[in-house]
Amino acid sequence: MLDHRQVRENPTLIEKGLIRRGIKVDLTSLKLDSQKLNQIEQQRNQLQAEGNEVGKEVGKKIKDGINPNSEEITLLRNKGNEIKKKVNLLEEEEKELAKLIQEQILHLPNIPDLSCPNGNDESDNLQIRTWGNTLRGEGYKEHWEIAENLGLIDTDRSVRIAKSRFVTLFNQGARLERSLINFMLDIHTSKGYTEVLPPALVNTASLQGSGQLPKFSDESFRCSEDDLWLTPTAEVPLTSLHRDEIIPHEKLPIKYVAYSPCFRREAGSYGRDTRGLIRLHQFNKVELYWFVHPDKSKDAHEEITSDAESILKALELPYRVIQLCTGDLGFSASCTYDLEVWLPGANTFREISSSSICDDFQARRSSIRTKSGKKTQLVHTLNASGLAIGRTMAAILENGQQPDGSVTLPEALVPYFGDKQLKPAK
Repeated sequence: MLDHRQVRENPTLIEKGLIRRGIKVDLTSLKLDSQKLNQIEQQRNQLQAEGNEVGKEVGKKIKDGINPNSEEITLLRNKGNEIKKKVNLLEEEEKELAKLIQEQILHLPNIPDLSCPNGNDESDNLQIRTWGNTLRGEGYKEHWEIAENLGLIDTDRSVRIAKSRFVTLFNQGARLERSLINFMLDIHTSKGYTEVLPPALVNTASLQGSGQLPKFSDESFRCSEDDLWLTPTAEVPLTSLHRDEIIPHEKLPIKYVAYSPCFRREAGSYGRDTRGLIRLHQFNKVELYWFVHPDKSKDAHEEITSDAESILKALELPYRVIQLCTGDLGFSASCTYDLEVWLPGANTFREISSSSICDDFQARRSSIRTKSGKKTQLVHTLNASGLAIGRTMAAILENGQQPDGSVTLPEALVPYFGDKQLKPAK
């Protein structure tokens, strides 16, 4: 969430940042509301100070021997009560206006970092680097065809159980999914991440704190009888692990890794990636999440991105790193690197991880601060997929496919899976 004080003091800066995202918004009304709120706060503070002085004066006069029931004391107490009534009225007005301001600001995305290339959509994204040798040519099958031939997935039965865009994994497919989860968790915990297994159901405050609500309510599945939603990503519960907390500065950075099932309605994506493991309503993911001191967040972004890349390197999967342009940034991010893995069957790169720095955007929405001495300030948060399991499986199937229909597994995964290949059923 943006700071309403910035809107009040420098709305032009906010407007320019939003224009870089392709969003033109008039902040005049919001600025005036913020100015009014500031005036009310000053009036309340002044009245409270006057009330405190009256209270002190009453105490002093009584201590000096004046009768507590005297007319002089009664007049002072009446004055103090009148001040309290005015303060109460101002507090109510302040509360309502602050709520109105927050409702408006909650709909505004984060401001892009100056390092982000300007652009309108993914065609304007900037390639940073590539890794590995991409398999190119004719005859490569797409992952869904390989998976069906090997009996790894069944989409027809999944429709019977749920609806389209769900898959059921069988035999080697289920074992490969489990192996990838354990492999990724082991790699990341060996680098100092604390493993977390968070709830798959989250409340509204958690979704609002991480930035999914109110803007993306159509993207999430909601339990209608409870204030609970199926989590779209472990980023949501991990953000709320420290909601409304002050983290001692010496404990930063805090680095979490979490496996979680993720649930998304995929509203607006009708007709895209209807086959296979790329775009599902339910999928598994290993998520990386950092809480850092504001002075350290730029370096942390490079490190968390490198940690996500290390999985692709260990699995010998060719990929490239893309810096998203301003028009393609996610709602909460100020800067994002996408890792895109090469799929030879589809003959394209596909996103497999999104690594974002959110500055204090989520921390302000969730009231997560750090304290050093007498100074208290908002922390910065970062997140990255480390990685999306289904898309990793798709990449392994396409890059490891063999002419006989088998799939050679990356060497690093063999101890987890227990075999060097996925083999056709006999």
